[in-house]
Amino acid sequence: MHIEDELTYSQEEQSTPGWQFAVASGLLGWVLDAFDFFVIVFLFDTLASHFQVEKRAIVFTISITLAMRPVGALIFGALADRFGRRKPLMLCVVYFSIVTVLSGFSPNYGFFVAMRALYGIGMGGYWGIGASFAMENAPRKLRGLLSGMMQGGYPFGYLLAAVGMLTIMPHLGWHAMFLVGTLMAAVIVVLTLLSPESEAWKLHRMGSVTTIFKTLFQHMGSFSYLLLVMVVMSCLSHGTQDLYPDFLKSIPSIGSSLVLGMKPLYGIPIIYNIGAITGAVFFGYLSERVGRRRAIMIALVVSLAAIPAWAFGGTVLVLVVGSYLMQTGVQGAFGVIPAHLNELSPDSVRSLFPGFVYQLGVLIASPAVSIEFLLRDHLGYPLALTIFEVLVIVMLLFIFALGPERRGRSFRAKAG
Repeated sequence: MHIEDELTYSQEEQSTPGWQFAVASGLLGWVLDAFDFFVIVFLFDTLASHFQVEKRAIVFTISITLAMRPVGALIFGALADRFGRRKPLMLCVVYFSIVTVLSGFSPNYGFFVAMRALYGIGMGGYWGIGASFAMENAPRKLRGLLSGMMQGGYPFGYLLAAVGMLTIMPHLGWHAMFLVGTLMAAVIVVLTLLSPESEAWKLHRMGSVTTIFKTLFQHMGSFSYLLLVMVVMSCLSHGTQDLYPDFLKSIPSIGSSLVLGMKPLYGIPIIYNIGAITGAVFFGYLSERVGRRRAIMIALVVSLAAIPAWAFGGTVLVLVVGSYLMQTGVQGAFGVIPAHLNELSPDSVRSLFPGFVYQLGVLIASPAVSIEFLLRDHLGYPLALTIFEVLVIVMLLFIFALGPERRGRSFRAKAG
């Protein structure tokens, strides 16, 4: 067995030609997903005015999008475990790009809600395929770093949405924000065409979709633990990101200030998303040295320490520092997740299992944004954000302290 493990490790160190294309397609797809998602965050007031509804009706569409993601994870994850990673990944990208465009040209609020629900299916489908495709093709010694780079694509998409609001919307209008992503979608399709199919999938492929789902239900113990992880991690991420631009708009003392020559509403998110990208890559890399769980817990402590400045900062400088450190920790913890979930997943369902557990966690946590918004009405933004996130971070520290880890496991070793 030891000889087989050494042989497998040696084979994995001999990188599959073209693995860089697979990693790039997984990373860019998550960037595009995040861009299309966070555009809505910056357009709460614009969309509410356009559709003649209250702002909370637009905020509610975020919960709808998040709630539909497990459906996409089931559909596209099963397709990827049955037919390979490449074709389902391309299908998913094309699908959610078309739905995004339709969202931007919705004739009424009802149609917009339907498009955001359909978009959630595509968003949910992409992560499981993209993460398994990237992690299975990546050299094992680079898995943690590339995990961080992939998950860092999410805050990078957020950053691009903020930049787009400053550079594209003033000249082309808000409708254009739903169109520009189609260019990146075309690039992702080309990169996927140039990528090799996953050797790990070829080795562990299942003969039918029925067998795939049966395998999923045979691992309910690990599934339940990882579901708990992703529920609370989703509360961490969306609880610190989705309402923060709206929180910034509620602070009159910073309204006349400039951040990087921009209004704080745009300048601060750009800065804290730079921190998020840095944190995802750094803690992903660190997880190769100190372990997945320990790296995540260190990142969570950074976020916990940032809360006073993040939620109660009275000046632009304090808010910049607090939000930068907050997202460094939040996305630092998330940067380890692609590698950690894939390493804890069964070989034969590595697209469906981590993708579904990730997105089901998002579903269960989907009311988080609406709960925070409701708490804001009673307690004010600073206290609502603080109470919610302190509870979330403390829970995560206990969950990871007691959880399993399989850092560096082989994806190509035969079972048994």
